Amino acid sequence: MKTSWYQEPWAWLVFILPFTAVVAGIATFIIANTDPDPLVVGDYYKKGKAINLELGKIKQAQKLGMSFGLKLVDDQLVIRPTGIEKEFPILNVNFYHPTLAQRDFYLALTADGNGNFTHYFEADQNVSGKWRVTISSFENDWKIQTEMTLPQSEFISMKPNPSTAN
Repeated sequence: MKTSWYQEPWAWLVFILPFTAVVAGIATFIIANTDPDPLVVGDYYKKGKAINLELGKIKQAQKLGMSFGLKLVDDQLVIRPTGIEKEFPILNVNFYHPTLAQRDFYLALTADGNGNFTHYFEADQNVSGKWRVTISSFENDWKIQTEMTLPQSEFISMKPNPSTAN
């Protein structure tokens, strides 16, 4: 007695394997095109030259003896110059999130009467977590950067270190 093809288990096995490969390929294509990786740089030579320029800024901060203390408590950011006799009119402070570029933000801070640079965050702005913080002068001739986890109740020392620059 002869049975129909759709009643044979081997026929279904032969059809299902290529079908699942096609479905998996389509799913992979959709995932790859809807969430591209933004970390790849097209003009890597130009980016490399910019990195060397940034290293020069960190070395300049090291020569000048720049050092800062940073803390964040109760939505209040305080940056305190430590060991520096120089006064700064404005500090550029950049916060870079390690994985979510849309959370990056920039602050231009002026000194208060005590020489500290203070900023109050809105209650709905979430700044907790790991950040790469960059402090530079208004003229952008030196730069200090470090990675830290916020909030911090004690001052974290920020000193220029060319070996950790990126």
